[in-house]
Amino acid sequence: MDKIIVHGGATLAGSVRISGSKNSALPILAATLLTREPCTISRVPDLSDIHYMLTILSELGCEVERASGTVTVKAEKIRTVAPYDIVRKMRASVCILGPLLGREREAMVSLPGGCVIGDRPIDIHLKGFEALGATTLVEEGNVKMRAPNLRGTTVNLRGKFGSTVLGTDNIMMAAVLAEGTTIIDGAAEEPEVVDLANFLIKMGAQIEGAGTRRIIIEGVKELHGAKHEVIPDRIEAGTFLIAGAMAGREVTLTRTNPEHLQSLIVPLTKAGVSITSQADTVTVKSNGTCRPLHLETLPYPGFPTDMQAQVCAMLATTDGISVITENVFPHRFMHVAELKRMGANIELQGPTAIVNGVRKLSGAPVMASDLRASAALLLAGLQAEGTTEVNRVYHIDRGYESIDDKLNSLGAHIERVKA
Repeated sequence: MDKIIVHGGATLAGSVRISGSKNSALPILAATLLTREPCTISRVPDLSDIHYMLTILSELGCEVERASGTVTVKAEKIRTVAPYDIVRKMRASVCILGPLLGREREAMVSLPGGCVIGDRPIDIHLKGFEALGATTLVEEGNVKMRAPNLRGTTVNLRGKFGSTVLGTDNIMMAAVLAEGTTIIDGAAEEPEVVDLANFLIKMGAQIEGAGTRRIIIEGVKELHGAKHEVIPDRIEAGTFLIAGAMAGREVTLTRTNPEHLQSLIVPLTKAGVSITSQADTVTVKSNGTCRPLHLETLPYPGFPTDMQAQVCAMLATTDGISVITENVFPHRFMHVAELKRMGANIELQGPTAIVNGVRKLSGAPVMASDLRASAALLLAGLQAEGTTEVNRVYHIDRGYESIDDKLNSLGAHIERVKA
């Protein structure tokens, strides 16, 4: 098991290329199950979660080829049972349910694993499948579904803490091969949902309204192969924006989409960070005197929950009192205890973190609890005095392609060693 050693105090400068979106690539790869013809997906990031998804596709009988960020999948003959040993490692593996049900009218998938950031049930997914005509049964840790007659319907996917992205993906993938019209109300509006919809449309699906709260799908009899390039990863881009705001002289992000970053760019600008953008680049300059912020996480286009931990790390050394309320995953504050080990002054009051900025953080051994928390600890280590040892970095490898190499290319001093 690897760990990352961060030597604090370096100043970041230069440019960094943003990888393809993990949260787009995973459901798009799953959607290749919907056709017997080959599909070619480019700009697929090299991540452990992607490896797990490709392994699942292979286990289901797909022919999978991967080279230089491009993946070709041919799902001519597939099985409908996904093994627990692979599925347990990644929550996003649940998104194979929709395409398996849509194409084969049955599926059995083990309940998935993933980050420990609070309760994330798939009951809304199952409600959507049942509305389409599927019978669902959860037993012995497996979800079993059958739908001899998959018919379009109207379903509302809004849950207790907002719309479900994977749920929207799943129902959309099942509905494209259902009979009749499906209307998804309370749909997730994230760019990753739009990216999946665009891929499905290239395959021959009839979808309108992706990116809004109502998606309308006219079922078709079959889909064909297609080629598609995954959108830039807005969470990776946001993480590098925070790195630049904390420790950068001038950092430019290339191959990104500024429009997808507005929910982060706007508050950072209010905090006093200088940010400029062009068609596919964003440049951030730190002025060293950020102002405190009051933020609350919300589904897109609101401030993303996947950036909460990283912003918390930045605000830990921002003079004044900042307040962050977590509305999406109210228990997603496991990074706070580790930041406090480094000297941060943070108090939790239910789903709200009160951050009283300190002058400096001190390097310390810390433990990554989940994907975004690990990124936050890495960022905190960049600014801390001394050396920070981040353990359990397999979390960070789930969602960031070569983040240590990319930060080193900007001037950081980071080592990856065997624990």
